[in-house]
Amino acid sequence: MRKYETMAVINPDLDEETTESKIERITDIIEDNAGEIVNVDKWGVKELAYEIEDFASAYYVVINFNGEGETLDRLNWAYNIDDDVLRNLVLRAE
Repeated sequence: MRKYETMAVINPDLDEETTESKIERITDIIEDNAGEIVNVDKWGVKELAYEIEDFASAYYVVINFNGEGETLDRLNWAYNIDDDVLRNLVLRAE
C-alpha cells in the first residue's frame, strides 16, 4: 500500500451533521476499497482566496490514508458525483 493525502473543500452552508456525514462517507469509501485511514484533520470553515461557485468560504478537511489504485479510482469517482464537494485533491505522500 502507498501513502496518500486528500483534501476536500466542502460547501460551507451545510449544517454540522451533514458536513460530518460527508466526511464519514469519504472515509467509508477509502476503507471499503482496500484503504486504511491514518488521520483525519478537520480544519473547519476558512476563507477562500477566490470564490468557488459563488462561495467566499468553505469547510476544509484533510485525510491521510494508505491505499491502492482501486481506492483512488473510487474516491475520485465519489468526489465527482458529490455536488457539495467544491474542490478536491489527492496526493501521494512521501
